[in-house]
Amino acid sequence: MADRTERFRAALAGAARAIARDPEIEVVFSSDSTPAIGKVARVTSPASAGTDFNPTLVAEARGAADAVALRLRHHDAVIHQSGAPADREARAVFDALETARVEALGARAMAGVRANLAELTRARVRADAIVGARSAEEVPLATALGLLARQRLSGEAPPDAAKAALDMVANDIELRAGAELDALALTIDDQEAFAKVARRLLQDLDLAPAEEPQEEEPDAEDGDDQADEGGAEDNSEGDDQGEGGAEPEIRGQEEQSASDNEQEALETERGEDDAGSGDDAEDGGLTAPAPRNWDLLPPTDYRAFTTNFDEMVEAKDLCDAVELGRLRAYLDQQMASLQTVVMRLANRLQRRLLAQQARSWDFDQEEGLLDSGRLARVVVSPGQSLSYKVERDTEFRDTIVSILIDNSGSMRGRPIATAAICADILARTMERCGVATEVLGFTTRAWKGGQSREAWLAEGRPAQPGRLNDLRHVVYKRADEPYRHSRRNLGLMMREGLLKENIDGEALLWAHNRLLARPEERRILMVISDGAPVDDSTASANGGTYLERHLRQVIEWIERRSTVELLAIGIGHDVTRYYNRAVTIMDADQLAGAMVEQLAQLFDHQ
Repeated sequence: MADRTERFRAALAGAARAIARDPEIEVVFSSDSTPAIGKVARVTSPASAGTDFNPTLVAEARGAADAVALRLRHHDAVIHQSGAPADREARAVFDALETARVEALGARAMAGVRANLAELTRARVRADAIVGARSAEEVPLATALGLLARQRLSGEAPPDAAKAALDMVANDIELRAGAELDALALTIDDQEAFAKVARRLLQDLDLAPAEEPQEEEPDAEDGDDQADEGGAEDNSEGDDQGEGGAEPEIRGQEEQSASDNEQEALETERGEDDAGSGDDAEDGGLTAPAPRNWDLLPPTDYRAFTTNFDEMVEAKDLCDAVELGRLRAYLDQQMASLQTVVMRLANRLQRRLLAQQARSWDFDQEEGLLDSGRLARVVVSPGQSLSYKVERDTEFRDTIVSILIDNSGSMRGRPIATAAICADILARTMERCGVATEVLGFTTRAWKGGQSREAWLAEGRPAQPGRLNDLRHVVYKRADEPYRHSRRNLGLMMREGLLKENIDGEALLWAHNRLLARPEERRILMVISDGAPVDDSTASANGGTYLERHLRQVIEWIERRSTVELLAIGIGHDVTRYYNRAVTIMDADQLAGAMVEQLAQLFDHQ
C-alpha cells in the first residue's frame, strides 16, 4: 500500500512539473488540503482509512496538484500584490478571481485537468460556508464571485451544493458587475489587464478601497473652492455609499466653471431667440469648442415669452438624499424583470466596443518589441535577422454619448422606468469601454404654464407670446462624473410629480450645445421620447403646431450642419417623421435592444 501511495505521489509530482514546466515542484500528502508553500503542493491523501484509494479523494488530489502547477505557471505574485486591495473582503474576492483565471487557463487547454479541477471545486464548496447560507447576507462574496468567474472563464457550471446560495446573490451581482465579469474573459491571458478589470469589478460592488477611484477621476483634486452647497467640506471617496444629507459629489473648479458656462450659454441662446439682440458677441467665448460652421442659431421665429423662471438643475438637488436613496431602491426593483435582457445587450455592445479598441501590431519591423512568434525562422535559418513588432495606434475615436430622456407625463410608468434602467446600464457599459456618457432629462416646472404664463397674463395677454411655460432641464449624470457617483440620481425619474410637459426643441438645443463644449472628437446625441412636444399653454396662445415646427427646425439644423450625430428612439409614437436616423418601438421593453442596436450600428460604421 505504501509503495502504491508513493507511486501515486510521484505521478502527481511528475504531472505537476510538466504542467508548470518547473522541475522543482514537489507533492506531499497531508490529512487535508492546505495552501501550497513555495513549490510544495500539500494535497489530501487519497487513501481511505489506510486501506484503499478513494476515487473521489484521488480526483481531488489530482486537482489540488494541478491547481498548484497552474498557479506557478500562470501567476505572477508581484503583479498580483501590486494590484491587490487592502480591504480584507475585497482582497478575498480579488484572490478568488485570480484563482479562477489561472485554473481556467488549464481547464480550457487540457480535458483531464478540467475534470480534476471540477472535483477539487466540489471539495472546496463542501468545506465552504456557502453551503450553509440561508440568506444573501450569509453568502461568502469571494466564493460566489469565484464560482461565477469560473463559469464565465471555463464554462463550468457551479457545483450543485452552491447553486441555492448563488441564486440568492447572482441577480444582484449580474446587475451591478455582470459586464465586468464578461470582460474578464477578454483579458484571461494577461494577468495585469485582468487585475485592472477585477479592480473595476470591486468598484462596481462597492468593495474598492477609498484610494482606488482616483484613477477614474483625476479632476476631483483640481480644487473645491466652488463645491456645491452643503458639500464643500466633504471630499471623501465614500460619497457613493449614501452617507451625508445630500450625497455631495466633489467637482473641481474646472467642472463647476463648465456648469456655469453651460447655464450662461443656454440663457444666451434663449435670449437671442427672444430678443434677437447682439448678446452673442459678448458671450461668444462660451462656445469656443464649437466647429467653425457653427456660428448661427437655427433660422426660426420661435421664442420664449420669458426665461426668468427656467432652470437647469442637478438631479440630487431636486430631493433629499433619503428620498433619492428610496427612489433608487425602487428603480432597482423595477430592474429585476429587465436585467437579464438588458445586461445581455449591454455586454454585446461592450464586446463590440472593446473589439474596436483592441490592440494591433505591425510585424517585421527593424526595431521595437522582439516578436517571439517568428523566432523559429532564426532557428531554422541562422542567417535570418531577428524580427520585431510595434504596437499600432488604435483608430477608435475619442467619443462621448449623451442620452436625452423625455421626462413628460406621458412617459409615466413602464416607459420612464425602462428608459432609466437602460440609461443606467449603458452609462456603466460605456464607462468601462472608455466612452464618456452623460444622461439628461427635460420637462417643465408646472402643468399648463407656470410663472411664465402668469407673467403673460399680468401683461394683458399679448398676441403670439412664444413659449409660456417654465423649462426644467435635469442633469442626471455629467460626462466626467463616475457612474458610481451618479447611480442614485437616476432614481429621480421614479419620483411622482417630476414628469410634466415636454418642450423638445429647446431641450435638444441644450443637450446639443453641451456636447459642443466637450473636447471629444466624436459626439453622439440619443433622444428617447414618446411623441411630439406638448405644452397646452404655449399651444393655445401660439397655435397647435408652434412647438412641433420649432422641433423640426432644430433637428434639420443639427442633422445638416452639426458634427453631432443625432439619433432618436420613439416609444409608442412614430418619430421617424422628425429624425432621419430614428427607430420606433411599440413596447417599452424593446427599448434596451433598440438603444444598443442603434449605438452598435454607429460604432460599427465609424
